[in-house]
This record gives sequence, structure tokens and C-alpha cells, in this order.
Amino acid sequence: MNKILIANRGEIALRIMRTAQTMGIKCVAVYSEADVNSLHVRQADEAYLIGPPPSAQSYLLMDKIIEVALLSGCDAIHPGYGFLSERAEFARKVKEAKLIFIGPSAEAMDMMGSKLSAKQAAKRYNVPLVPGTDQAITDPLAALETAKEIGFPVLIKASAGGGGKGMRVVENAEEFLEQMHFAINEAQASFGDGAVFLERYVGSPRHIEIQVMADNHGNAVYLFERECSIQRRHQKVVEEAPSAILTPEKRAAMGKCAVDIAKACNYSGAGTVEFLVDENLDFFFLEMNTRLQVEHPVTENITGLDLVREQINVARNLPLSFKQEDLKINGHSIEIRVCAEDPQNNFMPDIGTLLKYRIPTGHGIRVDDGLEEGSEISIYYDPMIAKLIVHGCDRNDAIGMLTRAIDEYIIVGVETTLSFCRFAINHPAFVSGKFDTHFVKNHFSPEMLNTANPKEEKAASALVAYLMEENKKAKQNTVVASGESKWKQRRW
Repeated sequence: MNKILIANRGEIALRIMRTAQTMGIKCVAVYSEADVNSLHVRQADEAYLIGPPPSAQSYLLMDKIIEVALLSGCDAIHPGYGFLSERAEFARKVKEAKLIFIGPSAEAMDMMGSKLSAKQAAKRYNVPLVPGTDQAITDPLAALETAKEIGFPVLIKASAGGGGKGMRVVENAEEFLEQMHFAINEAQASFGDGAVFLERYVGSPRHIEIQVMADNHGNAVYLFERECSIQRRHQKVVEEAPSAILTPEKRAAMGKCAVDIAKACNYSGAGTVEFLVDENLDFFFLEMNTRLQVEHPVTENITGLDLVREQINVARNLPLSFKQEDLKINGHSIEIRVCAEDPQNNFMPDIGTLLKYRIPTGHGIRVDDGLEEGSEISIYYDPMIAKLIVHGCDRNDAIGMLTRAIDEYIIVGVETTLSFCRFAINHPAFVSGKFDTHFVKNHFSPEMLNTANPKEEKAASALVAYLMEENKKAKQNTVVASGESKWKQRRW
């Protein structure tokens, strides 16, 4: 494998690129008109314009991306996460084009992409499941009777997709039919598949996932767990490894179930098996994500592995270079997603220019980003600016390191989730480890961030410094000449 195309953008494109180039592999970037000046474009060995800003006209164009890969002489395509990363049709097309797809097979994606077929696979291996239906609901009235048998509250869930879409918590029988109608319509609109199913609603769940890695030679291991319970709108904000609540015995049991799920679909590469864990530490299979996760850096920190390197080596048909007994947990790692969202306005996405952008530095601090000062936060893509990750000797050390790193992070020009993340990781519920997926609902209100005066003063000072600097440049009429880039930029 000498050259790969990265079918993605932003920080994950850069993340993949850095490992691949370290391995001596050349990288081809694709980009939309909105990303013409992006870092991932400049860092690539070659870059190709593939369409207008909307992802449906650029980053989701399977045939165009594959054509660029072929004509630029690539051996493989890495999808990153999001966009085409879990589209079985794309994996199938890549294989048909005689290219290597750096990820699992289309068949594995098909099986795990439907929550219903994934539940059926889990059932064959006796993996614990939340009580509910394992078939798509076709008769709402019959489903109502089933819901009564399961016991309210129940959860209506879309079989396809995620992110909370097509999901409804139903408290009683009177509202069941109406909520089912809403869930089916939302699932159909979001995923083109209106299939839904029922589960018992777990009242105080924790979201704990197991990272797995498998090769094409029958080897599969688990790389311990990540706790992802602090979420807003069913999307993760804070992630850590390991979890504060799992015993070694519970970790081993969950790990075995995750490996069994991987074996059930003949999985290859990096994947994540997600579980709900209740207040009694009973765990239930939720779903499998057949791609690299946003939060993979915390697993890299505690294991010392480069998961992108492992993905590439598996795609090269190499066996895993380690066994389960070789893996140990080293310290504690926490990641926050730094998003252009306003936590004081229901986490509404924000857009604008990064007028000032300074990342924290120091031992144990890692920032995965794809933006720089002057970059635009676009309406077309996910509002995540960066991932801020720390690695400490223990959980308390990691919390302290992350607090300091947040205080050193300067972003001016858009609202961000930094203030909320600082609040969250220092809240007594988080520090004690006694929290669940309802953390935001139970412990947060926007006015709680009004006390963050030092942070606000720092941002204001940074803005003043920026404006003074720009004014000085204008007076000096400074002209900065740009040199030629090392990469080829082509319209395709």
C-alpha cells in the first residue's frame, strides 16, 4: 500500500494523514469548495476539488471519489468517520473498483448497520440485550400490546442510523401511538428506513463502549472501554478511558461479549461495540459502530497503540501484532469535543471566523483539530472544532490536567462548548463517578456558566489583542507573500 485517498475532511483527515505519511504512504485529499484553504488539503501530497460545499454534492459522491482514487494511482481508501464511513454500498463499490477499503466488509456493515439484525447476531452469542422486540414493528396496535408487556416507560428506536433520530421515550399507553407515528416519520426522513423497534427504557443508564480490533486471520481482541455518558441531544461531549465504575471482572465480561459480536459478523479492522449499563452494573448490547470513533484517542492513550496504523496494517492483510494478554491499561485519559455551539442557548450551533485560536500545550495534552486562526466555521458541516485530550497517571490527575488545558485554550469568534466541558468535568457527580446519560438534564442549566468570569475576561482580552494586532497590520500596510505549496491542487 503506497498511496491512499482519504474520503473525509478536517481533523480526522489530518489524523489519518499523519499516521499514513509516517508509515511512508502518500495521501490524496478530496475537498469541497468550502474547504479550498483547509489544513487537510495543504497537508496532503495531492488534493482534488470534487464539488460545491453541500456534502451531498461533494463528500458523499461515491463514484467521483472512487474515480479520483483510481486516476491518482491510489491503492486504498480510508473513510474516516461520518460521511461514507458506514455505508456498505461505498465499501462494496470500492472493492469492485479493485481498491482496498480500510475498514470492515460491506457484509459486516450491513449486519451491524441495522440495529435489528445486530440484535439478532448478539442473541446467537448470548450477549445480554435490553428486553424488547427483535423484529421491525409493522402493526402499531400489536406493538402497543407488546409495550404493555415490556412495561412503561418504553423506548421506540429507529433500526437504522443514530444520533437520537427516530427515538422516542414513551411514558404511558395513552401517548404510545402518537409517539410511534413521530418516530417512524423521523426515521424515514433521516435514514430512508422507517423500521422501528421497542426496548425497555433504562432509566439511569451509562453509555460504555468497548473498542475491538480484528484481522483477516481469525484474531480479535478488545482494547478496553470508553465511558461516554455525558451527552447532549444523544451526542457525546465528554469521553474517558477507562470507566470509573467497571471492575476487572465486569470489564472482561463486556470485552468478551464485544469480541463475540465482532466474530458474529466476521469483522475486520477497528470497531466499537456499545452497551447500556444500569445502576446495578448489568450491561446490555446497544449497537456496533463499524468505523473508527471520534473518541479513539483516549483508547490510544491508555493502550499505547495507534489505531489508524492498526487499521492500515489489517487492510494490508497483516495479522494483529499483539494478543489480548499483551494489552494493559496505562493511566487515565479524558477527551472533550470542542464544538462551535452555545451551551447557554441549548447548544445551538454557531458559525463564524476563528478570530483568535490558540491551543493548549504541555506534557500529556493532545489536540486533534483541522482548523487554524482565520478559518471559517461553516454551516455545511459538523460544528466540531477540535478534540482536546489529556492523559494522566490517574483519573484525578487527568481531570486537573484537562481543567488547566481548557483554561489555556483560546477561541475567539464563535461560541464553544469549552465552558460547559469545564463545568462538567469538575462537577461533583463527574468527579465522584456517579453520573449517567441524564447528566445535562439533572445537573446543568445555562446560568451555571455565568460565574465563569475568568474565562470570559480571557476571551475578551484575546479579542482586544487581536483587534489591536489587526489595526497595527493595517497601518503598516503589511503584505505577506504566500509561497508555492508542495501539493498539487486540481479541479475534478
